[in-house]
Amino acid sequence: MPRKTVIIIPDGCADLPVESLHGKTPLQAAHLPAMDGIAKAGVVGQSNNVPAKYTPGSEVANMSLLGYDPDVYFTGRAPIEAAAQGIQLGPHDFAIRCNLVNVQDQIMVDCTADHISSAEAAALLASAQETLGSNSLQFVPGVSYRNLLIYRGNADTPAPFSNDSRTTAPHDLTDLSISDDYPRGPGSDLLTGLMEASVALFRDHPINQARIAAGKKPATNLWLWGLGGAPVLPSFESRFHMRGAMITAVDLLRGLAALVGWDRIEVEGATGYLDTNYAGKGQAAIKALETYDVVCVHIEAPDEASHEGRCDEKIKALESIDKHIVAPVLEALKKYPDYRILVMPDHPTPVSTKKHSHGFVPWAICGTDVTPDEFGTYDEVTAAASKYSFESGWQLMETLITKKL
Repeated sequence: MPRKTVIIIPDGCADLPVESLHGKTPLQAAHLPAMDGIAKAGVVGQSNNVPAKYTPGSEVANMSLLGYDPDVYFTGRAPIEAAAQGIQLGPHDFAIRCNLVNVQDQIMVDCTADHISSAEAAALLASAQETLGSNSLQFVPGVSYRNLLIYRGNADTPAPFSNDSRTTAPHDLTDLSISDDYPRGPGSDLLTGLMEASVALFRDHPINQARIAAGKKPATNLWLWGLGGAPVLPSFESRFHMRGAMITAVDLLRGLAALVGWDRIEVEGATGYLDTNYAGKGQAAIKALETYDVVCVHIEAPDEASHEGRCDEKIKALESIDKHIVAPVLEALKKYPDYRILVMPDHPTPVSTKKHSHGFVPWAICGTDVTPDEFGTYDEVTAAASKYSFESGWQLMETLITKKL
């Protein structure tokens, strides 16, 4: 019987010391008895999930975290999210991430358009399709501000994009000027033209008028980024002989699950935001262990708090993850004779910068064949002092699954 393994991803929880926390990081300041318990019962280490040549996005970071070398398998963020929606990409097709954002005077005020609802986003995307779309340009609604644009090409009219096409994630521009961050390289004229045309299209749109009347920020623009062609990943089961399932509210992780052959478990009330159903995710993971060998629980809330610069909410999210997910899942795992649990974020997202960054992230593992080290807390400082350090983060998964620690 394969070992029961749980992977818990508190997205973006790694951080820098915060002055208001007296020089502590949010992980150090939060009350995390379950995560610290894993560190005390097992080992702590650090991994670098994003090679320097890549933008420090969740797409590369989570691909690495799940054990896949981005230098071999990564083609772009949007194709992963397309996989989450079951969208098939042909050899001449490209997927492009299509955010709804709020820009004022060329400043990225809100990369989520004030967390626009999925229904509102769908209505705006429908208008974009009618006015800006075509047979080759298909706007696809997703969840809230996270949507897609699919470019359909063929052998006679291939897509104008390439690996040299360059775009910038809107969450890396929060409170910054966007004037130098429009698309560059092959296909940039097409993308920039669509982005600029969306401004006039959305300005007086009924959805935005209603949002303004309700005191909410309107979606002023489309922001296009993260493009790429179809990726092909070997299944997790073919590599490790274990069946897996993903619990998440984010299409990026749903897409990675689809690409590696994992089932996806939806949890009512899981929002991908600070108000997500933490307890529901924890209970879903416990139930999934009855069927699956590997269960991965992804929680977006710490990352969202960082993007908003809200240290108090980041600490609150971490404590909710610890209480409602890590603690009950760890207790449930102990009834199995052979188990391991890993807690690890994908990348750092400092509250001070409000954006993703490169750098090592801390992890903690306990369970079968794990000999406790001298550390008893889970945080960035402890992890940096550990003998376990993976410069190529994708290599940690094989250690988690197959090796003694």
